[in-house]
Amino acid sequence: MRYWWVNQNQTFRQEFSSGYLWSPKRNANGAQNHFYETMREVSPGDVIVSFVDTRLIAIGVAQSYCFEAPKPTEFGATGSNWENIGWKISAKFTRLTHEVRPKDHIAVLRGVLPPRYSPLQANGNGLQGIYLTELSVDFAQVLFGLIGPEVEVILATAIPVAGYQLIAPVEDEIEGWERKIENTVALDDTIAETEKQALVSSRRGQGLFKRRVMELETQCRITKVDNPTHLIASHCKPWRDATNEERLNGENGLLLTPSIDHLFDRGFIGFEDNGTLIISPVAHLPSLDRMGLVTKEKINVGRFTSGQKNYLDFHRNYVLLEAHVRR
Repeated sequence: MRYWWVNQNQTFRQEFSSGYLWSPKRNANGAQNHFYETMREVSPGDVIVSFVDTRLIAIGVAQSYCFEAPKPTEFGATGSNWENIGWKISAKFTRLTHEVRPKDHIAVLRGVLPPRYSPLQANGNGLQGIYLTELSVDFAQVLFGLIGPEVEVILATAIPVAGYQLIAPVEDEIEGWERKIENTVALDDTIAETEKQALVSSRRGQGLFKRRVMELETQCRITKVDNPTHLIASHCKPWRDATNEERLNGENGLLLTPSIDHLFDRGFIGFEDNGTLIISPVAHLPSLDRMGLVTKEKINVGRFTSGQKNYLDFHRNYVLLEAHVRR
């Protein structure tokens, strides 16, 4: 379990009532932002302390890993300069009956403030350039002590038991988003019917896209299954993010078995340009082992074309659940 501090001055009402966190992927100028990248490090069961207008007013527990999602429509004009596609985490929030103003307790908190990425200044004022930052165990425990016994009640009812992760309908949300895009394609009069069919089938890793991927790939990179019946053409740059041309480009694909496709599409695994397998630090390793991926060995899956490398770079930066701005 990890502990996080989130500044929600602009979006607390929407995120609290609907049960999620959402951030852009990048700053308005396209640069990486550490406090958006941290979204990619959150795991189900992590604890999130909500800071709004100088006070800690709620505690949340993550219900999912991070996943791609459009900017929530309920934000309205809020964040008009934010990207339309960002990171989202399902979370269950509970409003505190005893709200705490950290500035009133800075003498106690100052001793546990981190040297980097602190959510508070030394005088106790908040830092609004921060969205989501990790808290040390010591910092979190001091905060919980200030809030009081209700913290234990909240966590006892929300943290998963017996080692099982909390479950949220992430796949349903992604499916709904992609279906909307699919409907847009279907209604586009500028696209020929045959191309529409190819684009729709490519979302499921089949049809023309799969045939083009098979010109480059002969088997699953991980399991070595080579029967096309049991393989999916998995997009490196996800179908939902790609242009129509990219959706049908064979170099934007790898042949994978369904379970490995799931891990790749959701960002639990990725690949370096030299073929080295990347396993996300938030991935549940026993599950990966059961899916046929040996997690205790260094795995190299072979060479990629220059085109595949370009698409894999997108996957590492925008899909893989691993922040690239390191502490």
